[in-house]
This record gives sequence, C-alpha cells and structure tokens, in this order.
Amino acid sequence: MNDVRGEQGEGPGCSDAFHSGYVAICGYPNAGKSTLLNAILEQKLAIVTPKPQTTRHRTLGILTNERCQMIFIDTPGILDPRYDLQAAMMKQVGKSIADADVILYLADVRHPRLAPGVVVASRNKPTIILLNKADLLKRVEDALPIIEELRQQGEFVDFFAISALRGRGVHGMLGRVESLLPPGPHLYPADQLTEHPERFFVGELIREAIFDLFRQEVPYSTEVEVIEFRESEGKADHIEAIIYVESESQRGILIGKGGQAIKRLGSKARVSIEEFLSRPVFLGIKVKVMPNWRRDKRALRRFGY
Repeated sequence: MNDVRGEQGEGPGCSDAFHSGYVAICGYPNAGKSTLLNAILEQKLAIVTPKPQTTRHRTLGILTNERCQMIFIDTPGILDPRYDLQAAMMKQVGKSIADADVILYLADVRHPRLAPGVVVASRNKPTIILLNKADLLKRVEDALPIIEELRQQGEFVDFFAISALRGRGVHGMLGRVESLLPPGPHLYPADQLTEHPERFFVGELIREAIFDLFRQEVPYSTEVEVIEFRESEGKADHIEAIIYVESESQRGILIGKGGQAIKRLGSKARVSIEEFLSRPVFLGIKVKVMPNWRRDKRALRRFGY
C-alpha cells in the first residue's frame, strides 16, 4: 500500500544541521497510537490491547538517526473525563500537545473524527493527520475524499493514510516529521530508547495482561505498583507487584477459584516481562483493595498521575 498524501512530494527532510524535538502522538481511544509508537521504534515499548483506554501514562520513545532525534510521546486516548483518573490522563494529553514541536493525530480511517483541542493546536504548531487502518479500505485511494473533508477543518501541514499494525506508510510519515523538526542538539544519548525505567514497563506489562484476560470494568479498576525489582547476577530477577482494585468482588475475580486466575495472569505477565528484559524473572503478585482509588487524588499522586 502506498501513502496517500494531502501534499505532493516527500518533503525536504532535515538540512545539514542536526534537528531534534518532541512529537506528540494523540487521538481518540483505539486509534492505534501505541501500535504506531511500536512500529516507529520497530520494537514493543507501549502496551497494546483491543480495549480502549489501555494507555494511562505518557510513554516516551526516542528515535535517533544521523540527521535527527525524534522524541515521540504516546498519550492516553482523548475522552470526556468522568472521574479523577481520566481527568489526570487528559492533563497528560494537554501537556504533551503543549510541549510538542510536531503533533501526529491518528484517526481511524473508517470513522475519522477530529478532536477540537487538536484542531485549535494545529493553528500554532505543525500537525499531521494520520488516517490509520488504511489496510482495511478496499482501495487506498478511498482515503482521498476523507482527506479533503478533514482538510477543511483545521490548519494541517500534511495527511497520510497508514497502517500502524502493518508498518505501511510509516517510513514516509517519518520523513515528513523530520522536515518539521527545529534545529537542535541531541536531547538524549543516541542509543537511548526511552526515559522510563524498567520498573515502569514491568508494571505496564502486568496491566496489559490484566486487560487481555479480564472483561468489563475489572481492567479499568486496576492499578499496578511494582514494590520490588531486584536484579541478581546469574539468577532470575526478583519482582514483586501489587494489583490494586476498588472492591472485594474485583479482587475475587482477579484471584479466581483456587487462585487459578491470578496464576494464569502471573504466567502471562512473566512471559511478556522476560521477553522485554531478555532475562528470566521471578514474579510475585498480590491483589489488594483500595476503594475508589480512581477518584482519590492522593492515590493518583502515589501512582504517578
């Protein structure tokens, strides 16, 4: 599948001077933001599940080449917040857009819609619209009328029809991002992939397993806290984590009859963590109740929101 572009050409790319900057990846839930970040970095950094609102924290991924350093920020899906946790997530989206040098806005090509805040932001900083999941179209050219319609709604610098899942159109989009970055030095070491510690990703991978294995409201009522992360030379890393839920019934669901559910969860999460760390781990998980933590500002601060 070729790119369908709103502008002709690939863009000039970076000049001889080195360029660097922040690129916010934003959009409504399930638009494919985390999948795009993983495609850009060509490895799994952000957790991905079919359920909306999987991403809660800003996840930073760094791509460096001989011309540029692009710092991508994967953000939570845009929504109208119903409780304090979601309000904190939306603050992260707003901060990411405010801090960005370039905005990438993802929309599902099958039912594209623009977030009002991004339309406003496009007046002040370069914004690229990415019509994701274009591999589901009968013909890639079918995206052209959508592009023309969206063009009338904001001051966007370019449009791409892509498939983040299959990596199609991503390379051309990155070339356009390079052309929009300001001149600047390396902001991170050239070999650094992210600023988050391994402990952060361990908690995220446990949350991913929860989203994959449990249904309805349970995944959204959980938070993971890694309380111990001990590396041992020649032995498996020792990791202890607590999953917080809001009610005893949710705790019972996560543990399951005879502890079978928590065993299945631990096994699934351990495999993902070992793959991410490239070394064996021992993973211990406990489940505790913290009533209404999603509406408790002190609890949210404790969890890093």
